[in-house]
Amino acid sequence: MTVPGGARVVRLATRGSPLALVQADLVARSLQAVDPDVRVERVVVHTEGDRRKDEDLDRIGGQGVFVKEVQAAVLDGRADVAVHSAKDLPPRTPMGLVLAAVPPRADPRDALVGATLESLAPGAVVATGSARRRAQLANIRPDLGFVALRGNMETRLERAGDGTAAAVVAAAAALDRLGLAGRIAERLSPVLCLPQAGQGALALECRDDDDGCRSLLARIDAGDDRRALSAERAFLRVLGAGCALPAGALARRAGRDHLELEGVLASADGRVVVRGRLLGDDPEALGEALARALVGEQGASSLPGWEALEPWTAPA
Repeated sequence: MTVPGGARVVRLATRGSPLALVQADLVARSLQAVDPDVRVERVVVHTEGDRRKDEDLDRIGGQGVFVKEVQAAVLDGRADVAVHSAKDLPPRTPMGLVLAAVPPRADPRDALVGATLESLAPGAVVATGSARRRAQLANIRPDLGFVALRGNMETRLERAGDGTAAAVVAAAAALDRLGLAGRIAERLSPVLCLPQAGQGALALECRDDDDGCRSLLARIDAGDDRRALSAERAFLRVLGAGCALPAGALARRAGRDHLELEGVLASADGRVVVRGRLLGDDPEALGEALARALVGEQGASSLPGWEALEPWTAPA
């Protein structure tokens, strides 16, 4: 969009949470760094996930409840760019939009606030709204108890040590971006707790016919991080709607042209965790291959919660 005088205005659609606004401002600064003549405006959108903040995410729609209204603002012309936490983004891009840029990724790890994993007393209660985090932590520490967690970051962190939970699990990147890194007791190694696909990354969508916007966003795209996100999203996309299991994925550069992708599927109670790792140079093919391996070769389809029709095959 242009305004009188010819200045280009880029309208960023974003949720209104403190973290979302910080992330939109990070994108705004990045765009202005590559093109000082660009003027950036925020378009704040209230999503289903924000309106129903006290309800369990899995019950109200899981992945996607924080993004659909933001995407709609771009599709109907109220905004030019949708700014998402990549971990909230469903693995299929809606018709009319394109994933145009992935800026440099922040720390993808999970973090404990209130106590380290080792210092948690036997039977301690951990607060988290993530089935993936619960399953992996329960696998390491079967003695732990868990309680649900929703709300903005400050509200979540108040639970640590308030008598209802000894520790809280949150995304390290969110705490870093909000200036709350000092609250972190431990950044969990991916060996212990594999992150959610896309965690720590931002995903920027625009209309697929907006060539000017696509060109501008390409200037802040981090190629390696984009490839990593593509592999992680392909892993989830191939698992598809038939997978109700806790799942995580993390891809990292391995050498000049290769990616290493690690994925996990677990039973909800954490008693069984199926992990795998593959190397490849094609992000989409790598994600598909790892999903096939975990389900078809390592037995993840036998876990309670797997609902795909048999025989399972990855969709074309």
